Amino acid sequence: MRRSLIATLFLFSGLGCLLQAQTPPQTTTQPVAPAAPVHRIISAAYPVRSPEDPEMVARGRQSFAVSCAFCHGSDARGGETGPNLVRSQILLDDQHGETIGQVILNGRMDKGMPKFDFNTAQIADIAAFLHSLPSASRDEALSAPINIVVGDAKAGEAYFNGAGKCSTCHSVTGDLAGIGAQHDPKALQNLLVSGGGRAYGGGSGSESHVPPTTVTVTFAAGKKYEGKLVHLDAFDVALTTTDGNYHSFPIHGPVPKIVVHNPLQPHLDMLSTFKDSDIHNLTAYLVTIR
Repeated sequence: MRRSLIATLFLFSGLGCLLQAQTPPQTTTQPVAPAAPVHRIISAAYPVRSPEDPEMVARGRQSFAVSCAFCHGSDARGGETGPNLVRSQILLDDQHGETIGQVILNGRMDKGMPKFDFNTAQIADIAAFLHSLPSASRDEALSAPINIVVGDAKAGEAYFNGAGKCSTCHSVTGDLAGIGAQHDPKALQNLLVSGGGRAYGGGSGSESHVPPTTVTVTFAAGKKYEGKLVHLDAFDVALTTTDGNYHSFPIHGPVPKIVVHNPLQPHLDMLSTFKDSDIHNLTAYLVTIR
């Protein structure tokens, strides 16, 4: 009798284990967090900007002068080819560079603006500089002219003939004769920064008197082509020679040897060393050349 009872208990125990093994486990449904808005994902990629951060503003001003002032003017209020950025809705909607960054990285080829390969920190710096521009000036930009002649003409003359080395290429009695009477101060300052050339080949206004950029293409065998640069990238170079013929060559590493002659290169080089005071002083000096 005892053995029969023990056998019965083992039977029920085994059956219980079998039923437990066949019972599907209970599941609990955890709420799924909603996906972060796209604009927050983009915004999070950029460093948090402080309008009071002088280092970010200074870096942004430098980057803007080198890459943006050609079109948008040294004061970001519009140039010969680019629109006023201070009144731009894109800037007003921007927080840390997330809105401006999309335009900088993608460009606006239909309007003549190329793409720029900037990292998020550089874009945040440019945004900090643009956001640092006085709000009062933004509100008054369309209704009141801005006096940008705030420099010292004497200091500008000293820079022109000295540290700036402007007089090595220009003469106030030659190519710059009467320039102060030919352009208003804002246009004059933009010409000073851009070297008088038109960025990216677009825009309106008087024709530029700056000679075109030329290129010398030399092959290993010594054959050489020289002429006006038409196109240059990592894969091809194209030019037109003085006889009017068009030539295009593929690029394979160092072959052919390519030397670009940009008449505006001295101005491009100066942009990395230009101080605000230099620009304002030069503008004040050139205004006096009438």
